[in-house]
Amino acid sequence: MSVELKGKHLIAGDWVGGEESFANVPFDGAPDRFAEGTPEQVALACEAAEEAFWSYGYTTRAERAAFLREIADQIEARADAITPMAMKESGLPEARLQGERGRTTGQLRLFADHIEKGDYLDRRHDMALPDRQPLPRPDIRLIQRPIGPVAVFGASNFPLAFSTAGGDTASALAAGCPVVVKGHPAHPGTTDIVAQAIDAAIRKCGIHPGVFSVIQGSGHQLGAALVQHPLIKAVGFTGSLRGGKALFDLCMARPEPIPFYGELGSVNPMFVLPEAAKARGAAIGEGWAGSLTMGAGQFCTNPGIAVVRKGADGDAFVAAATDALTKVGAQKMLTDGIAAAYRDGVDRFDGRNAVTPLLQNDNEGRTARPALYEIDAEAFLADHTVGEEVFGPLGVVVRVEDTAAMETLAKGFEGQLTATLQMDEGDMDTAARLLPILERKAGRVLANGFPTGVEVSEAMVHGGPYPASTNFGATSVGTMAIRRFLRPVSYQNMPVGLLPEDLQ
Repeated sequence: MSVELKGKHLIAGDWVGGEESFANVPFDGAPDRFAEGTPEQVALACEAAEEAFWSYGYTTRAERAAFLREIADQIEARADAITPMAMKESGLPEARLQGERGRTTGQLRLFADHIEKGDYLDRRHDMALPDRQPLPRPDIRLIQRPIGPVAVFGASNFPLAFSTAGGDTASALAAGCPVVVKGHPAHPGTTDIVAQAIDAAIRKCGIHPGVFSVIQGSGHQLGAALVQHPLIKAVGFTGSLRGGKALFDLCMARPEPIPFYGELGSVNPMFVLPEAAKARGAAIGEGWAGSLTMGAGQFCTNPGIAVVRKGADGDAFVAAATDALTKVGAQKMLTDGIAAAYRDGVDRFDGRNAVTPLLQNDNEGRTARPALYEIDAEAFLADHTVGEEVFGPLGVVVRVEDTAAMETLAKGFEGQLTATLQMDEGDMDTAARLLPILERKAGRVLANGFPTGVEVSEAMVHGGPYPASTNFGATSVGTMAIRRFLRPVSYQNMPVGLLPEDLQ
């Protein structure tokens, strides 16, 4: 399929330009220009979304499932245009982006299958008990209903799976909620083409065009205008702690506060237990180095901290990790800003007396090389800034005296997306003591693996206590993500003919 960039915003089925424009900053090739959005255009998109809700929010599950599958089909029809544009803008390799596109279309189809089954509606029925004493019980039925228009922010590190048609958009549409997307300025060309696919699906399925709009822009005012618009009822966000916290505060300051589902960052600690370190410490260290540098470390599940005991077994882990990282060359970063932030993060470590550098490299331009540091547990607990996320291939080894110190250290971590136990059979008692701590700290706890792969499935949780996310009871990956954009409604003594179709 031949695809040309629109360079405009999609608002309720119309491609709309403006007086101002901005350019993407590709890793390779000439830049492209795109219309700069305005708060007025944000308002038009929100108003169209509210109008669309009165029809889309009451569509059948089968109709919404067909729509999600059509979006997936339309994205795949534009694969030959999406991949090169995403490569140009992000610097990510072709294989990674093809896989990410498959993840994006796969989760759209998974959500379609899920809503067709209907279990997510959590339907309940307390039948009337007119003869109950001392008081009769009315007939009460419960079902989950869509909340209204949802704002979605595209992520910098996943141009497809966490952006325009990514998990937040897919789960909101599955729930019955129209979506207004604020495109990420790092990949507006990719956003443009994916928006064209969604527009085509809307037209083919005969859905109200206000069900999906996308506004492009390089400044912060669009995001502020979007989360503060009174017609927006929830926000999905993946990004930095600083940016997410600012938007979260705006959501809470509204006359009607709304839920802000922000996934903000994590260092994803990995605990190497003693018997595992003794049996295969070097292999774990080498595997950790590979996970740490995958995608230049630009994953929110990047395992940035390894906790290991002092002594020869821990030394073998550290030596293997250092050796493996030494062999990793410069890697492309997604944006100039991310590369600059990584350099700033490295600089924070280089000047600390309590931190021992194990591997240092010079970083230039839009590339990054691995960095590795070591610190004692006591010094780590005394300086929580050492445990702050550095987005990129930077690792910290925290050395502890014994397993009791591991437990103390685990209690000192803030909220995380993941926590990992590297363990053997002889570590079961230690793992049993750590697990209750880690499950309070993280949304996903792993044994003998690395967290950089996030499966899109029924049982996945991608979230965790703050600051990993702003809502510890939610996930942004997996079918449970749909529940974020639903709310329970009870119907008491309601005539059957007036009930939602799924309750009849």
